[in-house]
Amino acid sequence: MDRRIFPALIFLALTLTPAFFYLSGRSPDDVSLLRKAEYAEPLSGGKVRCELCPHRCTLSDGQTGVCRVRRNIKGTLYSLVYGRPVALNNDPVEKKPLFHFHPATKTLSIATAGCNMNCNFCQNWEISQAAPDSVTPYDLSPAQVVALAKKNGSDSISFTYTEPAVFFEYMRDIAKLAREQGLRTILVSCGYLNEKPLRELAKHLDAANIDLKGFTDEFYRTYTTARLQPVLDTLKVLKQERVHIEVTNLVIPGANDTENEIRELARWVKKDLGADTPLHFSRFFPKYKLTARPPTPPVTLEKARAIALKEGLRFVYIGNLATDAGEDTFCPKCGKRIIDRSGYFIGSNLLKEGCCPFCGETISGRWR
Repeated sequence: MDRRIFPALIFLALTLTPAFFYLSGRSPDDVSLLRKAEYAEPLSGGKVRCELCPHRCTLSDGQTGVCRVRRNIKGTLYSLVYGRPVALNNDPVEKKPLFHFHPATKTLSIATAGCNMNCNFCQNWEISQAAPDSVTPYDLSPAQVVALAKKNGSDSISFTYTEPAVFFEYMRDIAKLAREQGLRTILVSCGYLNEKPLRELAKHLDAANIDLKGFTDEFYRTYTTARLQPVLDTLKVLKQERVHIEVTNLVIPGANDTENEIRELARWVKKDLGADTPLHFSRFFPKYKLTARPPTPPVTLEKARAIALKEGLRFVYIGNLATDAGEDTFCPKCGKRIIDRSGYFIGSNLLKEGCCPFCGETISGRWR
């Protein structure tokens, strides 16, 4: 997922006016100002079970789920973050990262506090691992978010930075309105979401980058307090729903960087998602609770890319590291460079109506 962002106090690259937002002073427990959470099952004794994600938290009155942002208040589950974003930025779509989805366009990125994983290597832990009352939010309705995107020339809206699943209702309402007004929508997620809400959301999504953090259940349980299979299920559902998919794997030394694990991950992507699915191997930097590990050696990322290409994936990239070829798109048929990238920016794009200009091969993606 997107890395190196800042809390909402900064609001980079946006043209904001007081009409669009104001600093929130409302209590997170004032139910008259909160949105009731969906996908919640009332239980006896005033308890509630959240059915949004695979944790399926059972909560007594006053308790908050693993995500920190969905709370049982007197027998009703509420979202504490609806309309309360803590990060906004107008990003290049390549930052998500999405390399085969409308290159060189801008996307309004939005996040609230909270996450339903507890990754000890989290790159955005200041907001993803924060409770809503510990960070400064802004009040911004779905209509205001869409208006802000249009005012700033964004082609799309991305739900990103933290874990969008935990602000499901807010995300879904924004996505629905955005699509109605001609904006594309993007999910950047760890993929830990139950099938029913995911299928509802997917009806309003154009693209997704899912963080497939590792390829063993042991890795997920040790480093994220979650499980692998629900993430794989999410990817398969998104493909069924015809959402454009790209996959990111943050390669962590001593955690998920063995050749065998990388090979198995690449094989699964090819088999279950397709050989044209873009796969991004991203460089790890010490962060949060995993500061004793070194950054991923460049040779490890180059080797991972070579393994995935050998396994038959046609578009494999390297992120968070400048390389000669790892950020560029090559035609899988003739081998010519057709999109040249440097960081998040496009140097040249030679595609002709989605095809290689040299041999005519169709390049999978959504280009216009």
